[in-house]
Amino acid sequence: MPIKPDQLAALMREVEAEDPIDFGDLPFEEEELRKLVALHLCELAGAMENFSTDDKLMTLLAVSAKLVLENLVLNVQRLRRDGVPVTESVDSLLKRMRKPG
Repeated sequence: MPIKPDQLAALMREVEAEDPIDFGDLPFEEEELRKLVALHLCELAGAMENFSTDDKLMTLLAVSAKLVLENLVLNVQRLRRDGVPVTESVDSLLKRMRKPG
């Protein structure tokens, strides 16, 4: 049974309760963005109906890894824009980014 976009959006909100997203002053409603992403991912999942379970898992892991990398790059760019030096090792950078606040 494939997940529906509204169900996925609800799961996203649950995950965000543990690790909130700072939407800042984006000119979009948070819920609209969440629904857009949920719809896109449900469409992606639907396109994999004929994939084997292993192929689905590998595809979803690849998509997740790409998004995490993109998020990391955007965070480093934000740090640089804010004047925070980022010439340290990747390990220390990750530790700093994982700290709350």
